[in-house]
Amino acid sequence: MKILVTGCAGFIGMHCAWRLLRAGHEVVGIDSLNDYYDVKLKENRLRNLEALQSFEFHRFDLADLDALKVVFSHHRFDRVLHLAAQAGVRYSLINPQAYVSANLVAFINMLECCRAQQTAHFVYASSSSVYGANAKHPFSAHDATDHPVSLYAATKRSNELMAHSYSHLFGLPTTGLRFFTVYGPWGRPDMSMALFTDAVLAGRPINVFNHGKMRRDFTYVDDIVEGVVRILDHLPLATPVGPESYCDPVSSAAPFRVFNIGNNSPVPLMDMISLIEQATAKKAQFNFMPMQPGDVVETSADTDDLEAAVGFRPATPLAEGVKRYVEWHRGYHGV
Repeated sequence: MKILVTGCAGFIGMHCAWRLLRAGHEVVGIDSLNDYYDVKLKENRLRNLEALQSFEFHRFDLADLDALKVVFSHHRFDRVLHLAAQAGVRYSLINPQAYVSANLVAFINMLECCRAQQTAHFVYASSSSVYGANAKHPFSAHDATDHPVSLYAATKRSNELMAHSYSHLFGLPTTGLRFFTVYGPWGRPDMSMALFTDAVLAGRPINVFNHGKMRRDFTYVDDIVEGVVRILDHLPLATPVGPESYCDPVSSAAPFRVFNIGNNSPVPLMDMISLIEQATAKKAQFNFMPMQPGDVVETSADTDDLEAAVGFRPATPLAEGVKRYVEWHRGYHGV
C-alpha cells in the first residue's frame, strides 16, 4: 500500500515508518523537524528511513494547508497515519499556542485532505492523558474523558471529537490510538526514561516528582508499532447505537473507534529507576519534588478492546525494555 506517515522524524513515527517500509509498503513522510527537542536526533531518525527504498520525505508544517494539499494531489493514499503533534504536558503550560497550531489546526487540515480524497482509513495518535482526573483504573476507552488536566490532553481529546464529527458527517473511517508512556530506542530526550538514564550515567541527581509516588504504564515502542500496524488494516465499522449505548464513548453509528495501546501493567516510578540502575550498573541520586501541574499520579491501560479487535496485547517486560533502551542510549551518545 501507499501510506502517509506524519511526524515520521518523531520517535513513534520513525519506528512505524520503518516497520511499514520493511514490510514492502510505500511510505510518504511529512515532518517539520521543529526544535522542541534536539533536531539532530530527528535528522538521524530520518536517515534510517532514507536508507530504505520506497520512502519519500517532505519537510513542512502541517498547519500549512496549501502545502499539505500539494502532497495529497500527487499521491493517492491507501492509509493515513497521523502521528505529528506538539508533544509534552509541561511545555503546554509555557507555549499553548504551539498546541493550537500543531494539534488543532494541523489536525483539521489532515481531516479535510482525507475527506477530499476519501481516504480508506485515517489512524491518528491520541494519548492516555485524555483520561485526566479519572480515578477509575485501569483506564478504559469506554470511560468518560471530560476532565483533562493539561492543555495537551485537551487538544488530544479534541482530536477525537473532531475525528468523530468527520466520521459522522462524511463517512470517513477514523481510529484514535491512546498511547501510554512509550519508551525505547530513539526515544524522546524529554521523556523520563531518557532524562533518568542520562542523569544516572552522568552522576547527576534525578528530579523525581510527587516524591516518587507515581505509577506509569510503560509501553515498549515495538509493542506500540505492532498495535498501530494491525489497526491500519482494521477499518472501523458503523454500529447501531441503542439507548443503552448512548453513554459509551466508543459506540457510534459512524465508522469511528478509539483504542488504548498500553502495557496493561503499571509500575511504580521508583521501580523503573531501579531497573535503570541495574542496566547501567550505577546508583541514582534523587532530588524529590512536589507534583507538577498537569501531571497525574497513575496511568494504566485496559487493552481488552484492542485484543478483541486485532488479537494483540502489549506485553514486553519493563526490565527487558529498559535494558534495550540503555544499550541504545549508551551507543548513540557514546557513553
